Amino acid sequence: MALQVGEQAPDFQAVADNGEQITLGDLRGQVVVLYFYPKDDTPGCTVEACAFRDLQSQFADLGAAIYGVSRDDVKSHGKFRDKFQLNFPLLADTDSQICEKYGVLKEKNMFGKKSIGIERTTFVIDRDGSIAAIFPKVKVDGHADAVLEVVRSLG
Repeated sequence: MALQVGEQAPDFQAVADNGEQITLGDLRGQVVVLYFYPKDDTPGCTVEACAFRDLQSQFADLGAAIYGVSRDDVKSHGKFRDKFQLNFPLLADTDSQICEKYGVLKEKNMFGKKSIGIERTTFVIDRDGSIAAIFPKVKVDGHADAVLEVVRSLG
């Protein structure tokens, strides 16, 4: 069953690109932007990550933390972070646990080949751990700005 606005966000634990353990429960009291993306250093994912990077200080001014999540490993995340000077953590979900909890794994069909992959989706989680907004099937252009507007509305 798909997650809904107003529900408690599923807790998770993951390793970030810098080796730090991140647990959603430990982030209570701040707004969390959790954006799921398919793959490090691919065109759409790079544009999305760089847009969040460029707005990161505005998110931080509002007390919000940004976390990117994909099924890539910590080493891949580190290379991606360094190549594009990303200024927020990337979480490695190599066993798909977080993706499954958030319902972002979907069947994809590329050139007739079916596979299971991450459907680009963003969750805004409020200070109490509830889902404040969900952006399904994200189109990259203008997305980070739209997420910033939602975070602003949370006050």
